[in-house]
Amino acid sequence: MAVRRARPKTRVPIVRVQGEKVNRNARDLVAGEEPMEIRLVAGGERATVAITMRTPGNDFELAAGFLHAEGIVKDREEIDLIRYCTEVDEDQHYNVVNVELRGSVLPALDRLERHFTVTSACGVCGKAQLDAIELRGAPRLASGTVVPVQTVTALPEVLRRNQDLFGATGGLHAAGLFDMQGELVALREDVGRHNAMDKLLGWAFLERRPLDDQLVCVSGRASFELLQKAVAARIPVFAAVSAPSSLAVDVALRYGVTLIGFLRNGRFNVYAGAERITGLEADPL
Repeated sequence: MAVRRARPKTRVPIVRVQGEKVNRNARDLVAGEEPMEIRLVAGGERATVAITMRTPGNDFELAAGFLHAEGIVKDREEIDLIRYCTEVDEDQHYNVVNVELRGSVLPALDRLERHFTVTSACGVCGKAQLDAIELRGAPRLASGTVVPVQTVTALPEVLRRNQDLFGATGGLHAAGLFDMQGELVALREDVGRHNAMDKLLGWAFLERRPLDDQLVCVSGRASFELLQKAVAARIPVFAAVSAPSSLAVDVALRYGVTLIGFLRNGRFNVYAGAERITGLEADPL
């Protein structure tokens, strides 16, 4: 029996309606969405850390980015090996990822309770979540990095032009890593905003690439989760084509992140850290 590999996109039958024309035998590409279980393995023990719905692809980066952003794995050297689990049913081989650690003891996982409880629909206290980041030892970002305003306004077009899966399916979020001159360094896509961000940061983490002179632009909104991931990765500038949440603004203000929202059509709002953007001119009095 052949092992089924999870696919980032798939073709499905549809009924296509165009004015008075109806094609009942058409097909369309849709973004893949399947569950992925992240397991930690150390000293002969294993534990499930998270189960997330994601677009298959860059799964090892997703696992590493998630673990690093959540403070479970702080250094690249803590990870010995990342692989798909072959001990589950064959049709799920590519939906379970084992992260094997060099140490002999599994880390404490009680801190992950925050990840499972905080969503845009819950009522968990925002201050408690900000304090949780602080308890993990995240310092305020240095303010030396600057980015020209022209670079900022050009980001969405570069991001969109390089979204290959979105171009094929129309149904994916993207997170792009740029240098301060607006050159695209890496881009990851997923049905989940946080997954796209984890894949991107996981790539940088596994490559041992520092991000304190880079910026991130995302295709959706700026949420608390995305900002706390930026803080964990030491990213000084975070831009979103849509709106930020109030808690995202709080994170940016507390930790010194330049937060840009509603970045589209040559316009944007700066919610924190405007001093990092050069070339801004004040409105006349």
